[in-house]
Amino acid sequence: MKSDQKWYVLKVVSGQEKVVKSHLEVALEEASLRSYVSQILIPSEKIYEMRAGKKQMRERNFFPGYIILYADLSDGRVRHLIKEVPNAMGFLGARGWGSSSQPIPLREKEINKILGRVDEVADSESGLDKPFVIGETVKIVDGPFNGFTGSIQEIFEERKKLNVIVKIFERDTPIELTYSQVEKIL
Repeated sequence: MKSDQKWYVLKVVSGQEKVVKSHLEVALEEASLRSYVSQILIPSEKIYEMRAGKKQMRERNFFPGYIILYADLSDGRVRHLIKEVPNAMGFLGARGWGSSSQPIPLREKEINKILGRVDEVADSESGLDKPFVIGETVKIVDGPFNGFTGSIQEIFEERKKLNVIVKIFERDTPIELTYSQVEKIL
């Protein structure tokens, strides 16, 4: 049964992707059809923004209004169950929910590109705390010294903080900053 699984794109109401995913997971478990749908993905990325002087993280979907399923749709019960999930609008490549309208699976190249993009984001997240080098020049992007530049004097990796020397009124002044408060100058 698992060998017949392919990647499909399910159209959903934009902004309701997580709700549809949870409804779908519950419905599959209750109907004992979970083995027909092994993965349900909402490709997304984490974005860091500065709001009110604080760094905040939010999640943004790559493809708003779409969910990706690794499923075997040869059993009509699975398609019928997906059709009954609130806010699910149909499969990409199929016209409506009719039995004559078979959804078209993604090509291997397409899904590898999507999954590769998701993997790239995961790799970049692990590299968020890039090590700094003593003597390196950085720009302060948050806090009362926003816009100042300075050079790194000390690095406290365990606390993810830096001691940066900044010129204030022609005097070298040490300031302790977090990694998120500075950015490297290229």
